[in-house]
Parts: sequence; C-alpha cells; structure tokens
Amino acid sequence: MSLIRAATTVGGFTLMSRFAGFARDLLMARYLGAGFAADAFLVAFRLPNLFRSLFAEGAFSAAFVPMVAAKLGRKDGAIADTRPAVAFTEQALAFLLPILLGFSALVMLAAGPIVWVMTGGFEDGSPDKLALTTDLTRLTFPYLMLISIVSLLGGLMNAMNRFWVNAAAPIILNAAMVTALLVFRSDTAVETARVLALAVSVAGILQLIWLAWGCHRAGVMPRLRFPRLTPEIRTLLRRIGPAALGAGATQINLLVSTMIAARLLPQGSVSYLYYADRLNQLPLGMIGIGMGIALLPTMARLIGGGNPDAAVHQQNRAIEFVLLLALPAAFALVVAAEPIISGLLQQGEFTRADTIGAYTALQAFSLGLPAYVLIKVLTPGFHARGDTRTPMRIALVAIAVNLIGNLTLIWPLGHVGIALATAISAWLNAFLLWFYLRRRGHFAIDAGLARTAPRMLAAGAIMASVLFLLVGPIMPFTQGSFAVRGLAVVGLIGVGMLVYFGAGLVLKAYDPRQLLAAFKRDS
Repeated sequence: MSLIRAATTVGGFTLMSRFAGFARDLLMARYLGAGFAADAFLVAFRLPNLFRSLFAEGAFSAAFVPMVAAKLGRKDGAIADTRPAVAFTEQALAFLLPILLGFSALVMLAAGPIVWVMTGGFEDGSPDKLALTTDLTRLTFPYLMLISIVSLLGGLMNAMNRFWVNAAAPIILNAAMVTALLVFRSDTAVETARVLALAVSVAGILQLIWLAWGCHRAGVMPRLRFPRLTPEIRTLLRRIGPAALGAGATQINLLVSTMIAARLLPQGSVSYLYYADRLNQLPLGMIGIGMGIALLPTMARLIGGGNPDAAVHQQNRAIEFVLLLALPAAFALVVAAEPIISGLLQQGEFTRADTIGAYTALQAFSLGLPAYVLIKVLTPGFHARGDTRTPMRIALVAIAVNLIGNLTLIWPLGHVGIALATAISAWLNAFLLWFYLRRRGHFAIDAGLARTAPRMLAAGAIMASVLFLLVGPIMPFTQGSFAVRGLAVVGLIGVGMLVYFGAGLVLKAYDPRQLLAAFKRDS
C-alpha cells in the first residue's frame, strides 16, 4: 500500500470520526452550553482523552508498532508468519493489563484530590461543581484501561498494514456519545452530563469488541497469558514512557491549559478552549495523525532494510502532502473563525458571548496548526530508528514553554493567551524536531519540498484575502435556520478551497498527476 493511500485511509476514517465528533459537540453545545455542567464534564473527560492520545497516537504507535512489525515474518514484501508478532503482543498484554487495572482503580479512588489538583476547586470555588466533576471523572475513567488495550490491538493491526480497523474505532466513541445525548439525555444539564460520562466508558467496551473482532478476522487474536518480564518487554517499557510524552506534548499542553483556565479564568473558559480545540483538531486528525501512523512503519521498514535515503525521501513527500492541506486549513480557521463558530455552535444554550469566546481561542490555536501537523510527521524520523528519548526531551522543553506562556499571556489575553501559548509551544517543538534530525544527518529538505512550500504559502495568502472579504457579508446567514447556517459555512469553506487549489495550480504548488501517481504507487 502506498504511503499516501495509507495516510488517506487513516485520514478518511479519522475525518468520519471528527464529523461524528462535531455532531456530538453540536449536541453538547445545545444541551450543556458553556457553563457549570459543560465545564465539569470537559474537565472529567480531559484525563481519559489525554491517555487516549498518549497511548493510541503516542506510545503504542512509537514503541510497540516498530517492535511488533519486526516480528512479522515477511517473504517478498508479504506477511508470511504472524505467530511471533502475536506471541509478543500476548506478552505485552499480560504485563500491561495488571498495571492498567491497578492504575485505573487508584485514580477512581482518588478522583476527588486529582480533580482538585487539576482545577484548584475552580475559579468560582463552587463545591457543587467540584463534586460533580469528581463524579463524572469516576464515570469516565474506566475508558483509560479499555482504550489502552484497544490501542495495543490497534498497534498490531497497523503493523500488519490493516490501518482501517484501528482508524475506525474512534467513530464508536462519538457515536455512543451522540446516542446518549439524543436518546438518554435528561431534562437538566447536570444529569445529561452524567449520562454523557457513562457513555464514554460504554464506548470503550464497544471499541474493545470492535478491535477484538478485527484481530479475530485477521487470525491474530492474542490470548491472556501469565506476565513475564522478558528482555523484549523491558525494551518496550523503556520506550513507552518517553514515546508517550514525546508524541503527546500537544495533549499534555492542553491538559495544563485546562488546569490553568479552571483555576484562574471565569466560568465558560474551559468550554471555549474545548470547542476551539475540537475545530482545530479536525485537520490535525485528518492530515497529521493519519500521515504519522502510516509513515512510521514505512520508514522503519526502509531504515531496517538499509535504505535510509529512501526513508528521508518518504518523509519529505509526507511533509509536502500534509502542508498542502494544513496550510489552507490554518489560514481559513484564523480568518473565518467567527462565522464558522457562529454557524456551527451558536444555538440553544450557546450564546453570542460564547461564540466570541470560542472563535478568538480558535484563531489563536490555529496559528499553530501547521506545527501540530509537522510534529506528527517529524517524530517518526526518531521513532523509526528506535529513539523515543529525543522527542521526549524536546516535548519537555515545549511543555515548559507552554506553561510559562500560559502564566504570562493569561493576564493580558485571558483564555486566548492560553491558546496562543499552546501554538507557540507547538512551533518550538516542531523546530527542535527538525533541528535534531538535520544535525544528525537523518533529514534534509529536498529540492521538491523547498520549491513547493513557499508556493503553498502564497496560495494560502491569496485564499485568506478572499475569505477576509467574505466574512462580513456571510455573518448574517450564520444565524438563520439550520439549513441556511449550514449552507453558509459549507459555502464559505468551499469558496476557500476553490481559491486555494486554483491558486496553487497556477503557482505550481502541487502537481495533480504526481499526487495521483503517489496515491497508486506502492511504498
């Protein structure tokens, strides 16, 4: 399977999940708004969601996939023997399951103190809000153990190039939450938040069933065994911690931002940051995560086969492809954030003031969107070589800069300062990843990327100018009926895409024939 085709497969399912997630967010905005119950649920949801990102998109992708891929017997490029890979997966599952059970039980027992550490009792000091958040955390946290096992099985599927099975799993989470809001919601926002929290853990069970079905169909379903600390498990454990921290820097920064917003900013700030981040995550999930997942086994195979130059070439093409899509997304979200938020979310409990709070945060987050995507594509350059420590050290620097930025920018800019600090931290992270890869001779920008990147920027600037002129006239239509506001947002995005890709074609920022050939070509 070609790199571009694998990335678009993952990205396509991720896009479906993100659309389901937006349906969820629209319902949350309608039934929870951006106040007491919404803030409590979003803080409670942040912890298991953080671990989902760390494990699913971090540790198991970076540490487990290259190791299990090496266990797959291959003949003429095809998988010939899966038994060693399944045996290694069983070892990993046997050792990690007791740890996950114990950790989850500990967090659920200590949910009260943990929530207090995260929020400081919230800015308004409400004991009811703190108690509700604690209850919701206990309801959501079983998801951690379930999604970790899902991620292990998903890593096995990715190593076998069956990307779609794992990529489809997040759709189940959003579908379960949408069902909870549509069918099982209560008359009050507080009880609806409880239903939503319970749906998170139910979704974890459904996702585990889904991945188990996928492994069974592929003939690689691992069995439970007695744990043994083998040399391979020691290697896996040494890599998992640094890999999770290195790949999850953005999510850790968001957790830190949530903690600071809950402590120092007025009610609703946590919700503004959440809704803005959700929109910012759409292109990141579709473009960056999909390419990162597909790129890692490709680079690991090329480097392991003694062809590092081909791995660098693949990484250049991956960067070229993700920038082609991420740059216009960043320009559009910065320039057209207000009509997008207004058209999608301003209804029911979500007021005009909430729109202003969310769209200003979205503008700040989106300044870092290209950096978030580049992090996902640069990090495999380390992980494919078995190095999970360098990205971890870089992530620690980025997290420290994010914390300093939060505490500095929050005073003049409020919640917007928190989002801006996250974007600045992401750019530092991406720059340091590039710097160390280049210094070690593991990456160099080739002529193709050097030629097309400036032209993509120029096409994006042209698109941004057109959207800027359209924002004022389109705003009245974002508060019409559901159909009118939908057409307004879709029309605005459609015009932006036509302008960008038209300008890019004229400026030769991309070649449609090369893109089509890359999609068809085997990697």
